[in-house]
Amino acid sequence: MIELNYTLNQACSFKLKNDKGHTLLKSVNFNSEEELKATVSNLKTIINSPSKFERKTNNQGNFLFSLKGDNGKVIGNSKKYNSEAGMENGIKNLKNTLQS
Repeated sequence: MIELNYTLNQACSFKLKNDKGHTLLKSVNFNSEEELKATVSNLKTIINSPSKFERKTNNQGNFLFSLKGDNGKVIGNSKKYNSEAGMENGIKNLKNTLQS
């Protein structure tokens, strides 16, 4: 499920949630609704490219990933995971949610 969010200062973003309501990916802010909707409509294509997922470890030892668009810019970021396996499962859940 994709939840679109709009703020008072005209910024817009989205959250991708699984069927239980847990947020799998929180997007960056987009400058326009058109840019937001174009990105959302392209998500199914983007997730099929492994190079679009950037896996990271922060300085507290948590694992997270970013999803990048065709232009190389970050579209959104995951939550923090306690293990690399958890992060990989988060990516798998993201893909499964978008493909269903």
